[in-house]
Order: sequence, then structure tokens, then C-alpha cells
Amino acid sequence: MQQQSVTDVDVVVIGGGQAGLAAGYYLRRAGLRFVILDDQPAPGGAWPHTWPSLRLFSPAEFAALPGWPMPPWPDGFPPASHVISYLTAYEDRYDLPIERPVRVTGVHRDGQHLAVTANQRTWRARRVISATGTWQHPFWPIYPGAREFTGRQLHTVDYRRASDFTGTRVVIVGGGNSAAQLVAEISTEAATTWVTTRPPRFLPDDVDGRVLFRVASERAAAVAAGKPDPGGPASLGDIVMVPEVRDARERGVLRPLPMFDRLTREGVAWGDTVRHADAIVWATGFRPALTHLRPLRLREHDGTIAVTGTCAVKEPRLHLLGYGDWTGPGSATLLGVGRTAKAAVAQLALSD
Repeated sequence: MQQQSVTDVDVVVIGGGQAGLAAGYYLRRAGLRFVILDDQPAPGGAWPHTWPSLRLFSPAEFAALPGWPMPPWPDGFPPASHVISYLTAYEDRYDLPIERPVRVTGVHRDGQHLAVTANQRTWRARRVISATGTWQHPFWPIYPGAREFTGRQLHTVDYRRASDFTGTRVVIVGGGNSAAQLVAEISTEAATTWVTTRPPRFLPDDVDGRVLFRVASERAAAVAAGKPDPGGPASLGDIVMVPEVRDARERGVLRPLPMFDRLTREGVAWGDTVRHADAIVWATGFRPALTHLRPLRLREHDGTIAVTGTCAVKEPRLHLLGYGDWTGPGSATLLGVGRTAKAAVAQLALSD
């Protein structure tokens, strides 16, 4: 039987995407012994797995991790490839101690420490920062007839290019940014039908990620000061009008239908009305990837973990970073995660 290897550190960061790198930056500045465990074979977190044409919602200067601006992109909003190059260079610039590929299988209580396990290895730490994001946990809603449909079904995580659907009929499900961008792109190659559970809310043309981050920051400051909640970015709308989406609007393809009742063998149906489809793309979002925390038994009914700031209420040695606004305003964005990471590292350093 192979002997278990045990490594002692101050902090283990689980996840080497943008949230893990931001945490690493501040852990380095705090002088703590830490390691970042990443289950991917190369840098970039989820970005290498997105479709190549995906773009940020903000110019490069408003999409930076702490300490080092993202290099400018000359043509509007940067594509995924530019983000991957930036994250790769960021790791090298700050000499972050990343081990990959390492898939964490569990986090366990071990006396005064938390034990992070992966195959035959264990890291024992006083604090753990979970920064695994959501990309590995796509959400597929359940609708009647899903198994009867004979066409292709795929989630956002599986989409790559519009040319895969040339000359076909495609139904795109979802009311957020990803759905709108996919409608815009796929409609250049295929006949598209867009369906949403509620009418999509389009942001004004001049609102992008910069404005959304400012609004999120103002909301966080107001709530922290005990003032009335002014409403966050969701109060403005859901869909950023990037150039491709504006073009789709001008072409008249951004005309969503209500959510269908069921799937049939040949398409989707509303009552007796059937629309034929060769493929259905589910742009229905993601859930937090928290399977590795299951041994700690911290999940609430909504699938999240109760936190104060980023600190888990039921396990104060654990911090959660980058999963969405419940782990800090804007913490799932490149620009927003830095502020939350700084607060998390300050909190865990003070508690030691």
C-alpha cells in the first residue's frame, strides 16, 4: 500500500483560475506559506474551455487582477485568448506556487487543521480558500420529453463555433449574456429560436462591465453602512450589449419566445404548437463546484454555503472566493475578485 504524503502549509488554495491567482497575490504579500492546487493541465482556469469567440464585457484596463493591469486589446473587448495569455503571464510574474494537475477529492477536519486530499497526497493547513468557480458544474433544467428529442442537446460548456450548426435549426435556451451571445453568433449560420423563462432585460448600449462593477461596489458600500439597498447590477438589466449582440438586434434575431412546455422527438412544443429543431443549446447557467467540500457538510438548501464575508459560518477555517455575489460583490469577475481576495486574506491572517 502506497504511503500517504503529507505537506504542512499555512494556507491551501483550491483552484488556479482568476480567483485563486488573486488570492495567491495577497497571500504572497502577507508572507504566508501557501500552495495553489489546480486540476487543470495548463493556466487559465475555465477560460481555455470557453468558446473561442467569447469576449469580456469590459475593456482590458477594467479587467485586471491585483497588482498588474491586463495588457490593452486594440479592438474593443478582449477575447478569451487574450485573457488566457494574461493569466498565464500573471502566474509567472508573481511566481505563484501552483501545482497542477491536482484534483482535490476532499477537505476534512483534522484537529486544529483542515486536511486537503488528492489521491495519495495530503496538504494540512490552518486555512483553506476554495476558489473552484462554477464552470465545472453546468446546470441542466429538466423538461418533459428531454429523452425523446432525437436531435443534439448541449450546454454552453460544450459549444465551440457557429459553423457546427450551418444550415440547421437551433433552439437556444436562457435569458442571460451567454444565451444572447450564442443567439447572435449561431444566427449567422443557422435558423435560431430563442426561448426564455421571462422576458430578457437588455442593458443600455453604453453600459458595460465598468458600470456594473461600479454599481456593485456602491451597493456593497451602502449595505455595509446600514443604508437602504440601492440595488445591484441586476437592477439595471441582465444582458450587456456587446457589439455582436447589438448587431443581432439590428438583424432582428433577438426576439425571444416564452419557455416551451416540453420537448418532442423533432423539436419543442407550446401546447399544440411544435417548432422543429436539429439542436438545443442550454445556456442555463452554472452552480458552485463544491463537491470537494462535501465531507465538511456545509451546504445550505440552495446549494451555497453560508458565509460571513468570505468565511464559512459553520467552518471558520474555510473561505470561499469567486463564486458570485454571495462570496463578495463582483467576486466572479476579473476586476471584482481582487477586492474580495484582499479582504479574505486579511481576515484569515488576522485570525491566526
